[in-house]
Amino acid sequence: MRCVWVRSTIMALFLSIAGGAWAADVEAPDQTPHQVVESVTDQLIEEIAVHRDTFAEDPESFFEALDNLLGEVIDFNWIAYRVMGSYGKQATPEQRTRFAITFRCELIETYGRGLVAYGDQSIVVLPPIEDINGQRRVTVTQEIRGEDGVFPLTYSMGQNKDGQWKVTNVVINGINLGKTFRNQFLQRAQKFDGNIDQIIDNWSSKG
Repeated sequence: MRCVWVRSTIMALFLSIAGGAWAADVEAPDQTPHQVVESVTDQLIEEIAVHRDTFAEDPESFFEALDNLLGEVIDFNWIAYRVMGSYGKQATPEQRTRFAITFRCELIETYGRGLVAYGDQSIVVLPPIEDINGQRRVTVTQEIRGEDGVFPLTYSMGQNKDGQWKVTNVVINGINLGKTFRNQFLQRAQKFDGNIDQIIDNWSSKG
């Protein structure tokens, strides 16, 4: 899979993306993980509004904007490594980097195509139910509320050595994406007899 919107700076990986102008807005050093999620959500809705009418003709612009935004708060590199399971330790650094890029590209494009259909739902970040001061790992719960009901999203977040909060897993309406992708990687590993290059070349979370 090749993402035409991926720039050379992204290929250098794992910049946890150098979203430049986004950095100050997305995550100030003193933001709580709940504030980080709320800030990104607000900016995400703005990006959807900007790109919705032009998406059919120019989807790459939306994907790039989405990548820049989410790259500030999602640890794609760590998630991709976890998705590889035991094969992550067997893989070469080049293979791990290549899979992280491939995984990231497909996830952004799949997520982006779903987002442009975003309608009148409201998105609410629930306050923490306990004191999170001093904790390095926190769970943030968000709800998408619409006519069809309430859909919960749970973000596993960890604080890195620079004090930044990063998403390391997501559970959507009870579905653990980390486990789902890991199972899919294992299925492809069995199909291609453990050949990591072939797994990467044929990676798609959809089938």
